[in-house]
Amino acid sequence: MAGLLAWRNLAHDRSRFVVTLVGISFAVVLIAMQLGLFLGFSDSATNVIRHTRADFWVVPKGSRNFEITMPLNERELYLARSVPGVAHAEALLVQFAIWKKPGGGDESVLLVGSDLNTGLAGPWDIVAGHLEDLRRPDTVMIDRLFAETLGVGALGTTVEIRGQRARVVGFTQGIRSFTTNPWVFASYRTAQHLTQFAESETNYVIGTFEPGADPLRVRDALARILPRTDVNLSEQFAARTRDYWMFATGAGASVLVSAVLGLLVGMVIVAQVLYATTVDHLPEFGTLRAMGAPRAFIYKVILSQAVISATLGHLPGITVSLLLAKASESGAALVLVPPSLAIGLFGVTLAMCVLASVISIRKAMDIDPAMVFQR
Repeated sequence: MAGLLAWRNLAHDRSRFVVTLVGISFAVVLIAMQLGLFLGFSDSATNVIRHTRADFWVVPKGSRNFEITMPLNERELYLARSVPGVAHAEALLVQFAIWKKPGGGDESVLLVGSDLNTGLAGPWDIVAGHLEDLRRPDTVMIDRLFAETLGVGALGTTVEIRGQRARVVGFTQGIRSFTTNPWVFASYRTAQHLTQFAESETNYVIGTFEPGADPLRVRDALARILPRTDVNLSEQFAARTRDYWMFATGAGASVLVSAVLGLLVGMVIVAQVLYATTVDHLPEFGTLRAMGAPRAFIYKVILSQAVISATLGHLPGITVSLLLAKASESGAALVLVPPSLAIGLFGVTLAMCVLASVISIRKAMDIDPAMVFQR
């Protein structure tokens, strides 16, 4: 009964009801896009770290993110290998470099050089070419998303990296960076040659633990023998990189502020419409009160209006959000709207509409039932 009356109240003025649903849908899309960007940026900031099979990372002292780092002496690699509990350790090179496009123009790229023999790091989701192709001298792989940006039309294209010639032998799909600089993958020796990095230096030492070894104890042992470095478990280094880009730079805060603004916009719109709907039906609510309807019934009617509005407004909003997230897969900025976020947003939308209806409830409760007999 309360639900039916709530629906009739809302549907009585269809134009106003449509405005309510549009406002809620707009708020849902805005919140979903901002939170989706936040998740997408977080994913892009840590994807290379998460796709390595390393258990630990030895990084230069004070390093706060993966992309921007200082050199490590190669001696740190040999010291790491000597620590009990370390099964394997190897060097990983990550450097910004200038990429000269075949048709002219420069682009800044992030070159990653890894040991192809172990497979601890390197490209993934390869859609053209083969990993073994990187064993040939001066060969690289790039992501297909950035092929046009880098002036690469097909495999075999010859380019120039820091004055050294290189050939593109493969494409990956969907590997982005938070800085929007394209990732370029190569063997460790090729990366050293292309960046003219000193043979005695590297950027990172990554490795794995022996089966049964205590990760925290081995990490602490590495930290003691390598005092000029920071030693992190893989998930710790990923979290440090994500927190740096999302919070230390202010990028994440701005995205979250936009999401909060979307929530407030939706609340204001819904509150205004639900309040106007309640005011228009004050005589009906007064009649119910005069007939002895309990306060709980009035609460149910107005809260039912909020639930109906939330449900019908959320469905088109989340549908549009999912379509936009799907479309972002072919762009440089990824928007992630996983099922958990879609479900969680319904809870947020419902809470938004219920909170907005509080004003309406107070207005309906303040009505004097005697007004019915004064008409």
